[in-house]
Amino acid sequence: MNTMIIILGAIGIFVLFLIATYNSLVVLKTRIKEALSGIDVQLKRRIDLIPNLVETVKAYAKHEKTVFTEVTKARSNLLKAETIKEKAEANNMLTSTLKSLFAVAEAYPQLQANESFRELQRQLEDTEDKIAYSRQFYNSNVLEYNTKVKMFPSNLVANLFGFSEVDFFEIEEKEKKNVKVNFE
Repeated sequence: MNTMIIILGAIGIFVLFLIATYNSLVVLKTRIKEALSGIDVQLKRRIDLIPNLVETVKAYAKHEKTVFTEVTKARSNLLKAETIKEKAEANNMLTSTLKSLFAVAEAYPQLQANESFRELQRQLEDTEDKIAYSRQFYNSNVLEYNTKVKMFPSNLVANLFGFSEVDFFEIEEKEKKNVKVNFE
C-alpha cells in the first residue's frame, strides 16, 4: 500500500512538472510573439515615415536619384520580410540607406532649416529609439526562452513537445554605432 502511494505520488509530481514546464514554455513563446509584434509596429511606423522624408529631401536634392532609389528598395524589402532574420537584414539595409539620405541632406542647409524635415527627423529618431527598445525587449524574451529550451530538465519537455530555439533580432556590427539624425 505504501509503495503504491509513493509511486502514485512520484507520477503525480512528474505530471505536475511536465504541466508546469510546458505552460512556462508556452508563456515564454507567447511573450516572444508579443515582443515581435512590438518590433513590427515600430518598423511599420518607420516605413510610413520614409516616403514623406524622401519627398521632402527630393524637393531640395532632385539630382540624388540613386539615394532615393536605394531607400525605396530597402523600404520595400522591409515590407516583404517575413522571418526574423529577413526583418533584421532588411532593417539593417534600411538603416544604412537612411544614413546615405541624411548625408545627402547635410549638403542642403535650406533643407535642414525646413520645419517639416526637422519634424520628420524628430519622429524618425523617436521611432529608432522605440525600435531599439522593442528589439531589446524581444531579445530578452528570446534569451529567457532559449535558455529554458536548452537547460536540463526543461529541455526534455521542450524536445518532447517540439519547442525549439528562436532567432534573435540582430543588427550588423557596423550598425551598432549610434545613428545621428539631428542636424542642428
